[in-house]
Amino acid sequence: MRILIVGDGKVGHHLAGQLVAERHEVTIVDRDEAALQRSMDILDALVVKGNGVSVTTLNEAGAPHADVVVAVTVSDEINMLCSLTAKKLGAKYTIARVRDPEYMKGLPFLMKELFIDYAINPERNMALEISRILRYPFSGNVETFARGRVEMLDFRITHDDGLSGVMLKDLYHARRDLPRVLFCAVERAHKAIIPKGDFVLQEDDRVFVAAEVSVITAFFNAIGKNTRVIRRVMVLGGSRIAYYLTNMLIDMGMQVTLVEIDPERARELSEALPRANIVLGDGTDHDLLLGEGLLDADAFITLSGLDEENIMSGLYAVRHGVPKVIVKNNRDNYAELMGDLGLDSVVNTKHVTSNTILRAVRTRGNAERSSGVMRMYRMMDGRVEALEFVAAQSANYTGIPLKSLKVRADALVAVIVRDGHVKVPMGDDTLEPEDRVIVIVKGNGVMALDDVVGRA
Repeated sequence: MRILIVGDGKVGHHLAGQLVAERHEVTIVDRDEAALQRSMDILDALVVKGNGVSVTTLNEAGAPHADVVVAVTVSDEINMLCSLTAKKLGAKYTIARVRDPEYMKGLPFLMKELFIDYAINPERNMALEISRILRYPFSGNVETFARGRVEMLDFRITHDDGLSGVMLKDLYHARRDLPRVLFCAVERAHKAIIPKGDFVLQEDDRVFVAAEVSVITAFFNAIGKNTRVIRRVMVLGGSRIAYYLTNMLIDMGMQVTLVEIDPERARELSEALPRANIVLGDGTDHDLLLGEGLLDADAFITLSGLDEENIMSGLYAVRHGVPKVIVKNNRDNYAELMGDLGLDSVVNTKHVTSNTILRAVRTRGNAERSSGVMRMYRMMDGRVEALEFVAAQSANYTGIPLKSLKVRADALVAVIVRDGHVKVPMGDDTLEPEDRVIVIVKGNGVMALDDVVGRA
């Protein structure tokens, strides 16, 4: 596909790298010559210097022939106007990053009038991700599939789970009380593994499991994980993410204390969030955090604009025994360090945004293929992907037992949803037309279900 990215910042550059790796034709537009030079040096992508709303620039960048135009500059207004101009020039599909809460109120109208096919609000998406994590505080991340019927969570194997040393194929024979979930992926010593039946769980493994919502809840109850309810939350930093998140958490019945250092921003938040406790102060001041109730908090979430500040404050909260700590970190080179430091719940705005856009691009790329990607969740820094598909009517893999199909060696058919019923499949189960199928794949670039399964 021919893809034009307007905005060569962190998100644009990261997204371009992913799309180039998936062999799309990528062109990047930006006014910053240094940023474009970096992309030319690192990525196999074309670059055009200029204004993303300029007709001349967009024509030079190939907007009239683009399959997808993605506008991710720092300005919502430029992103929306870029989408309108590109669409008028002939671009087939437009994606715009729109972040301001004021625009969200009238977003359907703006999308219709400005010819925006898909709008993404990364801060709101991030807030949704954090709110899901707080529902399962023992988990590092939570993702939903099949219109909310299926959840995928990760957790660390501990001595108290009763899972360490157990071979997966023997698990449900040894523990007949356990509700059946699928062990989808394992991270061990920073290595990604798609486990088979002979895989033996070990203490400190980071394990990803998937199942129907009620089943997965019962599973964690059975192993003693799902016992803490989050009631009191402290948030560091009054960003847009914090605004969206605080609203969500209060609606969920939680008490929220938000610490913001800027007096003007603190005043704005106090007016916009009357049900929250807004504290004016430096979130890196440990005495302030203790004075505002850090030791009584069930969760501490760092959302400041500085990664180092987030990490240090998060570590301080972990040291003082806060049960759930979530840290925002946008630096990829810190990713492996986080887990080693005891920070299992790390959120990354850049990854959330680029992964959402990448999913939209893959779906668009399969517009003519009924078994294209419906939903995508990237795990372990993109080393493993969970993908949701709808089985095609005329596919050659339907009606055949899974044990008789050829499944990619680095892939696993995790869950089948048929007529609203969720099933963890066994070898004798089949895929049928219109099934929602969730597969786990090591690596990336899968565009359709028949890239993973087929006749032997």
